[in-house]
Amino acid sequence: MLTNLQPPLSNVQTELLKLYSTDISDEMLLELKKVMAKFFLDKLRNQADQVWEEKKYTDEFFKNLNPNA
Repeated sequence: MLTNLQPPLSNVQTELLKLYSTDISDEMLLELKKVMAKFFLDKLRNQADQVWEEKKYTDEFFKNLNPNA
């Protein structure tokens, strides 16, 4: 018996389907893609900054990883 069933769509997929059911222009679609890309980029940068601080990385540390660069 399966006890760990997942819904067919995630909450993000459901919301995007609601949005895409409206007919938006290609220009608006491009703008939406840019907003979503920036959102995920900002999240990733925040996570990277947090790791950087936790590990106490410095610019010098990364320069020493590849001294020929």
